[in-house]
This record gives sequence, structure tokens and C-alpha cells, in this order.
Amino acid sequence: MAFMAIDMGSASTIIAVRGRGVVVDEPSLVAVDTATGEVIDIGREARQKYGREARGVAVIAPMLNGVVADFERTQEMLAHFVRKARGGLTSFGRRALMSVFSDVTPVERRALLSAAQHARVGRVGIIEEGLAAAFGCGISADDRHASAVVDIGGGTTNVAIVASGKIVRARADRIGSSNIDAAIINHVRRHRGLLIGARTAERLKLEIASATVPVDLAHEIPINGSDVLTRMPRSIEISAGEIYPVAQEVVRQIVAGVGTTLGELPPEVAGDIYDRGIILTGGGALFGGMDEYLRDETKLPVRVADDPRYAIVRGLEQMFDEPLLMRRVMRQSEQLALALESQDYA
Repeated sequence: MAFMAIDMGSASTIIAVRGRGVVVDEPSLVAVDTATGEVIDIGREARQKYGREARGVAVIAPMLNGVVADFERTQEMLAHFVRKARGGLTSFGRRALMSVFSDVTPVERRALLSAAQHARVGRVGIIEEGLAAAFGCGISADDRHASAVVDIGGGTTNVAIVASGKIVRARADRIGSSNIDAAIINHVRRHRGLLIGARTAERLKLEIASATVPVDLAHEIPINGSDVLTRMPRSIEISAGEIYPVAQEVVRQIVAGVGTTLGELPPEVAGDIYDRGIILTGGGALFGGMDEYLRDETKLPVRVADDPRYAIVRGLEQMFDEPLLMRRVMRQSEQLALALESQDYA
């Protein structure tokens, strides 16, 4: 019987099915008819409309900074992706594991559980992203020595220190690689007088931005947008040297959180991390020079996990082969669901 592993983030939703691997990897976006509120497209199809929406259509991200921002849209989006993952199979397992941002409140956790329930996922266990990412990087639940995993997503960064299959210390910041896009949009508007969209900002991030000083600071690419004053179409050339400090400021904030966590560790745990270094996961781990910058700032070995975007779902998948961990996670999630339900009726 197949079980699902679900990593529903601000930027992407990734679903893996035990025995089949990753079957869904799509943007966490929904296109909505603004007059009726009806959902028109979800995921990849919604992204194609993003920035070029027709009149009366809005593309929204129902997950914001790792939590549910729009319950109804999140529910519809998850149900759509779950149907895709099942692919019409009738004998599909009614059990799933979902990752959750480490710093979520009980209300935010309840919203995620409720969305899964309304999407007819079945019995759902919830596990913190940092622990799932650690398992996905090959860290064993029986390993007594501590390991450090930094997961950089679109809107969040999780720092998890893991030992013996449990989180020893964790830090969650609501900042991620999407903040680089926002910083670029703001910079180009304020300093170059050009309004650009999220897709253009992402292109700048991928093509010329980096966490470390670019090899060719003078390298330029053209971008199009609308003039701030006249609103007429306009094009400018923008260089790697101009974008570097904009992106680097966001990277500095992300890495500062990592440094704070490492500075709070007990001596024995710190000794383990000194020996083992840091593992980078999440889509933000692929940002140019991120590992090098983190290495320079912490003076520790840093490696990027294999397929870092899939580390969390790999870890969730592996938990199905850990009966003791599975029982613990499912029991805790069910106790939380019951407690939250009792609060509703109190």
C-alpha cells in the first residue's frame, strides 16, 4: 500500500509516494476569478498566468512564510495535488506525513491539519521540516552524535540540530530565497525607476545574483518593465555588481540566524558540529555561492545535500520504514488534533 510524503511550502508543493518517488513538484500558486472567487488554475498552470493575468484574474500564494494564509485556497490546492499524486489509483493508502515549519503556532498547525482533512488525505502525521530534512540527507535516527541541517525555502529558513532521531535545538526564521526577489524588485523601483514583476526579479536572481562577490561584476543583462513615473514600457541594463549587495543583504540575515543557533549549543553538541559541519537543504541551497558564504562566516565545513529541494520529502518517505518514529509522530499529531478539536467545543 502506498503512502504519501507532503512538503507544502510557500514556493512549491512536493509530494512523494512510497515506492514511486516524487510524483508532484509544482508551484504553490492558485489562479482565482476575482468576481466569483472560483479557482481557475492551480500549480504550474497558475504560474503561467503569474504576472500576465487577464482582467478579473488574480494569482495568489495561499501558503505564506511556511504557514496557511488562505485556508480555502490551500485546501483546494492540496486536494488538487493529492489527486494528481494518486493518479486515479483506488487502492491508495490513507496515511500521509507532512512537514511543518518549526516555529508554527498551534493555530497555524491546526490550519494545516484541517486543510489535509478537507483534502481527504486520510490520517496525517506532522513532522518538523528540520528533522525530515536531516533524515533525507542520510542522517540515521540511531546516530547519537549531533548534525546541523539548514533548510532554506522560499519564505522560511529552518536551522535544526539533530541527534538520536530528535531535534536538540531549532531556529525558524520567516525569511528565505523569495526575499531576495522582493529586495531586487524594491531596489530596481527605488534606484532605477523601473517597476518589474516577480518573474523578472527571479531571472535576475538566477542569472547574475550571488551570495559571494561575482567573478564578473560588470556583466549586464537587459530587463523590461514599466517606468515608475510615466508607466510606459521601458528597458534598462543591470549589472551583477549592482545586484550583488542587494541579494547579499538578505543572505547575511539568513546566515546570521544560523550563527546565532550555533552559538547557543552545549559544548558536546558544538564539538559534533565542528567535526561534521553543516548540511544545506531546500531550494535556497542552490543559490549561487550560498554554501561558500556560509562556510566563510561559520568557519565550518558546508555541503549541499544531493537534490536539496527533495531532502524533506525523502526524509518523510524514510520515516515509513521507522515504525517507532512513525508511531510517535502519528500519536503526537492525533493528540494535537483532538486537543484542538476540544478547544473548538470548549
